[in-house]
Amino acid sequence: MHSEIEFENAIKTMLEHIGEDVNREGLIDTPKRVRKAYEFMCSGYKQDPKEIIQKALFTSTNDEMVVVKDIEFYSFCEHHMLPIIGKAHVAYIPNGKVIGLSKIPRVVDVFARRLQIQEQLTEQICDALNEHLKPKGVAVMIDARHMCMEMRGVEKICSTTVTSALRGLFKSNKGTKDEFLSIVAQSLHK
Repeated sequence: MHSEIEFENAIKTMLEHIGEDVNREGLIDTPKRVRKAYEFMCSGYKQDPKEIIQKALFTSTNDEMVVVKDIEFYSFCEHHMLPIIGKAHVAYIPNGKVIGLSKIPRVVDVFARRLQIQEQLTEQICDALNEHLKPKGVAVMIDARHMCMEMRGVEKICSTTVTSALRGLFKSNKGTKDEFLSIVAQSLHK
């Protein structure tokens, strides 16, 4: 309770700093709404990707690529605390186990719902799946817009940043990597 009040007071201070009247009708409940919004949008700090993955592993003889494309996510740039809006494309090659498909977007959200840089977000998703699923390979590609570039600074509207992380066969086998890239290429910059 004490930390909630501290957070709300910090929002009031910020509003006053930018020249707002914190007592005007539209802003009276804003500090509480902002606190609740941030609790949700930064909920990834309280989640463990290992738990999500290990609760949804199933034995399978499948050893072909599994791809989940166009996973929408929202994150915050750790430098300006402005939104990062994008899509993640995740692939893995099973090694005796498959993961429930709904768990892959949940793993993306665990890391997206933290203050981030896109490069680190991409690596964290890839490494969590690689470590806890133990597949023959994992690939993650993220295509995202950064509001810190669009709303301030260089103001480059609609520019996107693409990052990738590859492990196992996706890194060592050009054919596997090329197959993944051809599958996700049609989703980039949609």
